[in-house]
Amino acid sequence: MSTYSPSALPIDGSDFRIGVVASRFNDEYVTGLLDAASKVLLAAGVSESSLIVERVPGTNELPVAARWMAESGSFDAVVALGVVIAGGTRHYEMVSDSANYGLQETALLTGVPIVAGLIVGEDEEQVRERCLGSIPKGAEFGQCALEMAQLRRKYRS
Repeated sequence: MSTYSPSALPIDGSDFRIGVVASRFNDEYVTGLLDAASKVLLAAGVSESSLIVERVPGTNELPVAARWMAESGSFDAVVALGVVIAGGTRHYEMVSDSANYGLQETALLTGVPIVAGLIVGEDEEQVRERCLGSIPKGAEFGQCALEMAQLRRKYRS
């Protein structure tokens, strides 16, 4: 996972409606991502009433919830947030791979940008740094949603 993000583009998000689906598993870390993404979206002008957040049990549930949001026709982009930490088995690989694939498939099938805001770490230190520390992945996911919503609007007009 790269620690270098692209420079943020100045985007007026005041007429965007953004959906966020966030896992409750590894809640402290996911909430860190959610707070940072929300801060970026609100700072760009997305209104609190146009930023809809739904929580789901875990990362495996993100694709179907993102699909429901995308298929509603109500959102310019959807951000899916989840954290998976390696354990004693390879279960984390299965969960993270299937969630990532499901989110990509949802974006391609619906035409709605789905930001796969998944943090997959070998240990809690890696995750903490990306969710609560010096590598601001949550902010990056929020910025990505703005850029993709703007691009979608450009080509839907």
